[in-house]
Formats: sequence, structure tokens, C-alpha cells
Amino acid sequence: MPENRDLKKRTGTKDKILKVANTLFCNHGYKATSVRKIASEVGIRESALYNHFKNKEAIFLEVAKSIFNSPFSFKEDEIKELASRGKPFLQKFAMQYKMLTFDKKSESMFKLLIIELMQNEQLREQFMVQFHHNNIKTLSEAFFIMMQNNLIKSNDPMMVSYEFLSTLFYIRFQITLLRFDSKSADSLSTQFERHVDFFWESIKSS
Repeated sequence: MPENRDLKKRTGTKDKILKVANTLFCNHGYKATSVRKIASEVGIRESALYNHFKNKEAIFLEVAKSIFNSPFSFKEDEIKELASRGKPFLQKFAMQYKMLTFDKKSESMFKLLIIELMQNEQLREQFMVQFHHNNIKTLSEAFFIMMQNNLIKSNDPMMVSYEFLSTLFYIRFQITLLRFDSKSADSLSTQFERHVDFFWESIKSS
């Protein structure tokens, strides 16, 4: 029992470190956020924080991982079920992307990631694997199922996935830039749905 309590305590502290670090990174940036500041906000000594993370970069990479992974986590049976219906899969994927785009914490972290991607090789590798490759894989599986069910035209599922995802990413990037300059992005809020409608019409079987 004591071991279980210790494990829960360690997990709880680690989660709190990540939550606090996320807020500090978003509010002050990566460089201006120190390990000492994170530890102080968590309410632990700096030395205690190193029991959970090797350094600040390790904390940042773990925080980034949660941003990359969320919310595109489809279970295998969910992919099959939605993809077998065609357009509903694309609608759900795009809606999750939209929710991520307009989530304030995710938006702040996304801005920071765009800056840090150019300076951190590990972050770039993490981005390519966890965000890019995983989403292309999920989409490719879905488009392949749609092709098997004659819902869409036969084509290279990976290339179709690139086409679908790239526009979503561009819309998100455009919205982030507008909001960074405190400009309204309301006119782009329906672009996600419009993209799905336009894309579906271009790939569906005749």
C-alpha cells in the first residue's frame, strides 16, 4: 500500500508540474520560464522537480506531446465505424481540429511551438512523429476504408490525407496569426466546415 501511495503522489506531482509549466510557457515563453519558477509555482523545491524531469527541455517536450496528441486520438473501431460512413469521419476530425484551434491554452502553446520548432531538433522530431505522421496514418486508414466501400474515388490514401490535413493546418495557422495581432478571426470560424464540404465533393464517388 505505501508503494501505491508513493506512486500516486509522484504521478500527481508530475501532472501538476506539467500543468503549471504549460501555463508559464504560454504566458512567459520558453526562455523566460525557469525550472526554479516552475518548482516555486508547484510548491516544491527545485531539487525535487529533478526527480521527475531531467531539465526544462524535458518538461517542455512532455507538455508539447500533450498538445500534439490532443485531440486526434481515434480508436481503431471508431475509425472503421466512422470511415465506413464517409463524410462523418471528416466532419469529426475537422471539428476536433477546430476546437483545438480556438482553445486558448492550446492556441498559446501553438504559438510557442511554432517559434521553438525552428530551434529545437527534438521538438521537430516529436512534431513530425506525433502530430504529422500519426494524423496522416489515421487519415490514410480512414480514406482506404472509404475507397473499399466505394464511397470515394480510388486514389493514393496518403496523398488524399496530405491534401485534407494541409488545408486544416493552414486555416489554423492563419487564425493563430490573426489572433496574435489581436485581430478578429470570426470570418474564418466556418472555414473548417466549408473545407470538409468542398473536399468531400471533390473525392466522393460519382
